[in-house]
Amino acid sequence: MKSIMRNSLKQLGQGMTEYIIIVALIAIAAIAVYGFFGDTIRGQMGAMTQELSGADGSTSLDKATTAGAAAGSTASDSKKLNSYTGQSN
Repeated sequence: MKSIMRNSLKQLGQGMTEYIIIVALIAIAAIAVYGFFGDTIRGQMGAMTQELSGADGSTSLDKATTAGAAAGSTASDSKKLNSYTGQSN
């Protein structure tokens, strides 16, 4: 009886560990996306807020578009190990 209980507790612990790992990976991915597109997200939220308040949000939307284009080009750049150390090829 005790061995059955120990096995079920081990399985519960294993399931919880897998769940924590999955949540951690999702959090890391969300941080990376926000790092690349943070300015775009802030600009779009600012534009939506201005539009909802009745003001013109086109300036904030233009800034968000510019930041999005910059983030997209940065994300598509080829990076190698020497890119992080500042050395050139």
